[in-house]
Amino acid sequence: MNHEVISTSIGAVASGAHASDSCCRFCSAPLEHTFLDLGMSPLANSYLKNDAARADEKFFPLRAFVCSECLLVQLEEWETPENIFGDYAYFSSYSDSWLLHAKGYVEAMIARFDLNADKNVVEIASNDGYLLQYFAEHEIPVLGVEPAQNVAAVARARGIPTRVDFFGEKTARTMRREGLRASHMVANNVLAHVPNLNDFVGGISILLDDEGVATLEFPHLMRLFDECQIDTIYHEHFSYFSFLTVQKVFAAHGLTLFDVEEIPTHGGSLRIYAQHDECGIHPVSDRVAALRAKETEAGFGDLKHYMSFEERALETKHQLTEFLVAAKRDGKIVVGYGAPAKGNTLLNYCNVTSGLIEYTVDRNPHKQGHLLPGTHIPIYEPERIGVTKPDYILILPWNLQKEVVDQLDFARSWGAKFIVPIPHPVVIA
Repeated sequence: MNHEVISTSIGAVASGAHASDSCCRFCSAPLEHTFLDLGMSPLANSYLKNDAARADEKFFPLRAFVCSECLLVQLEEWETPENIFGDYAYFSSYSDSWLLHAKGYVEAMIARFDLNADKNVVEIASNDGYLLQYFAEHEIPVLGVEPAQNVAAVARARGIPTRVDFFGEKTARTMRREGLRASHMVANNVLAHVPNLNDFVGGISILLDDEGVATLEFPHLMRLFDECQIDTIYHEHFSYFSFLTVQKVFAAHGLTLFDVEEIPTHGGSLRIYAQHDECGIHPVSDRVAALRAKETEAGFGDLKHYMSFEERALETKHQLTEFLVAAKRDGKIVVGYGAPAKGNTLLNYCNVTSGLIEYTVDRNPHKQGHLLPGTHIPIYEPERIGVTKPDYILILPWNLQKEVVDQLDFARSWGAKFIVPIPHPVVIA
């Protein structure tokens, strides 16, 4: 099998992107400390259409650094955002629990910030309209900014106005010239995806109305660390944030984080609330100081704390591999559920192939009929599980454990068991 291995960083050709050249993408300090080296891996969402595509598959180094100055955990930029997100396989609406989360968010924001038809909501990385549809139901003007044309087309078909573009200072200034200021901005699970962090946050500062509020959600580094969520690290996630660090990033662009919530999505995330330093109208919540103290006490203000993660990650790898090998030796059939990006990181790091996991299934028809990147495990429709009746079902989107187990409750009729892989394999009967 001839994989093309990329061993040198590409030039900066993406709008607003830059190759890191081993410098911090926030403060530009040299990156000299490895947080976790996951070896060589393909892009996590680069699903293969057939066996012939294996010959052209590209593998890139997957190594996370931690900046000794600002303590931002980050990857180097090996591929441009255009190549990663231009034609994207992730559609938010295929997760029922994520839709419930989005609807609950909308109701909470309308109530807290008195959003109405006289205001507007702009969502960055709006995907298929999964969230803005709920604001639109309340007759609040909405606009999505989504770089993936194929995903934006789905949103537009739903009646959600969507601008196909990568968001940053240039896009924000263009929107300002067109007369738009955002009363409320949403950016869920996108902050980690932008290689030029300062350009992105600067764009928020430009577009946000004087008394506007921007909320962002992203995986919380403290939860990633404490629960050894190694599969959260993949090429499409350029940065990994503690609250201590993200507060510095927003402060550098004239934005105050006036509130923060710890929420359960994606294995544990933060929702931050930002406003302009000079003209924001909301008081700073006690939760801001409380989370800063919590992270400081846990060691996230000390570089030494970050250096202990790799050994724990290796233990997670060994435990999952040993479990799958033992199941194979015992003649058990193991299949996967889901084809998420995080699952591809985990399987490639653990060197798992179709010899250990026969196939995986996914509700997303855009992934069905493809092969997982790197491992080449085939992706089928969920109904296949009822036909082959496996002994074990490995839940790759383990953060959706309850939703998956409920969907596949019928598998218990023949004694199938579920495996949650992170932070170590747990079997659910």
